[in-house]
Amino acid sequence: MTILEAAVDGLGRNKAFLAGTLGDFSQADMLARPHPKANHVTWQIGHLIGAEARMVNAAAPGAVPLPPASFMDKFKKETASIDDPAFFPKKEELLEAFNKGRDATIAWASTLKESDMSHPLPEPVSRFAPTTGHLLVSIPVHVAMHIGQFQVLRRVLGKPVMF
Repeated sequence: MTILEAAVDGLGRNKAFLAGTLGDFSQADMLARPHPKANHVTWQIGHLIGAEARMVNAAAPGAVPLPPASFMDKFKKETASIDDPAFFPKKEELLEAFNKGRDATIAWASTLKESDMSHPLPEPVSRFAPTTGHLLVSIPVHVAMHIGQFQVLRRVLGKPVMF
């Protein structure tokens, strides 16, 4: 297995890790906060959907379709404090949108060649992922950072420790 193949495989495993972490979350759990200043899972998943699409599309415009603006408008910094379940999409819709975007990311990443890894990326993505290779490994790290927050919430909610 090449490094590139491992990175593509890691994107799929990261997707499965997220699904496993949230598998037993109810709709109410998705809006719970482990701390009053922490963002709830629903908002964070919406953030991940938009961030991944914007990052990949910086490297390959149009590779990951963004959900409609009416969907993405619910996941701006200004909406992070909203707890109204009627405001946000349901868990199933969020995970479907995440999976659709991640599948598009995997499809794009599967077309990459080793020579693509050093391709420079534009601002603002280049601040944390200066090249396509950096981006490819940064995407699952970003999701894993949020999964770590979800693991804390699992404990607050009294759910079984998974990992």
